[in-house]
Amino acid sequence: MVAKRFRNAVVIGKFYPPHRGHHLLIGEALAQAEEVYVLVCHKPEQAIPGPLRAAWLREVHPAAKVLEVDDTLGDDDTRGWADFTMRFLGFAPEAVFSSEDYGPRFAAAMGSVHVSVDRERKHVPCSGTMIRGDPLACFDYLEPCVRAWFTRRVCLVGAESTGKTTLAEALAERYDAPWMPEYGREYCELKYGKTPFSPECAGGAAASGEPDNWSSEEFLEIALEHARREDLMARSCRGLLIVDTDAFATSVWHERYLRCQGEAVEALARERQPLYSLYLLCDTDIPWVQDGSRDGESIRDDMQRRFIEKLSRTGRPWIRVTGSLGERIRRGVEAISEYTGIQAP
Repeated sequence: MVAKRFRNAVVIGKFYPPHRGHHLLIGEALAQAEEVYVLVCHKPEQAIPGPLRAAWLREVHPAAKVLEVDDTLGDDDTRGWADFTMRFLGFAPEAVFSSEDYGPRFAAAMGSVHVSVDRERKHVPCSGTMIRGDPLACFDYLEPCVRAWFTRRVCLVGAESTGKTTLAEALAERYDAPWMPEYGREYCELKYGKTPFSPECAGGAAASGEPDNWSSEEFLEIALEHARREDLMARSCRGLLIVDTDAFATSVWHERYLRCQGEAVEALARERQPLYSLYLLCDTDIPWVQDGSRDGESIRDDMQRRFIEKLSRTGRPWIRVTGSLGERIRRGVEAISEYTGIQAP
């Protein structure tokens, strides 16, 4: 094995967001130094949280020591950043790897060697500013974990038998985009062996008129598994993901069946709210159809009012889609264009 040139090295930046240029930089540092410290500088007001950026870098570069630091110094305070870095690390790094003009000054202030990597952006012609300005046009410069963040997610919600799945499939076909089915239905079928309101479930859900033995823990399990699958699917998207139900919708169903709010599900819904560009509320102006898993015909309008109230109160971007399937597709396409900037083919 060829001996590495440096015992340790530092790479510092905002990584807002991390892109292929950053990965080239960190990769060079890892190739030449035994230990590489990556300092992720972040401010509370930045749209992508610093801990999330650091998590992305740890995923892509597990051999690097990725550390989060508060960005409290000015960009031009080279001396201040040098002093801070040495205090934070507890030593002066042997080398600094950078692709910026400040790199040589920053390294010199710590007595470190400076290694410049692709300063002219010839190998990876992108920047964080460019990506933040038009992330969908820059997907080729992003790793899957970062693509998932920038993917525009359109979530379909509404009471039972309002055409969510049908519209999700139709919109996905229109945009040649993937769509995420509702995991709660799959969970329900697994829980009861058959669909919970089929006649075969004698003495259980079908006999009582609504599911029995539900718990807050189950609703949280449903919301978490749906979110896991959705996030995994978002990694392979090219900018748009259609989603049938989410943690927010699951929180409404928690209220419906347990007659109280589920704190854990509510917290998950709040945490994930920034991921969604638009909610399409499918209206109740179509006939209610029993598919073997539904029990809410008598309360469909009440549930719809609850969705409207909660969508509005939580500040989610939403519009109502009504009418025939063709009319709903047309309104959905208009809204997706308005809220995401993505045009239908």
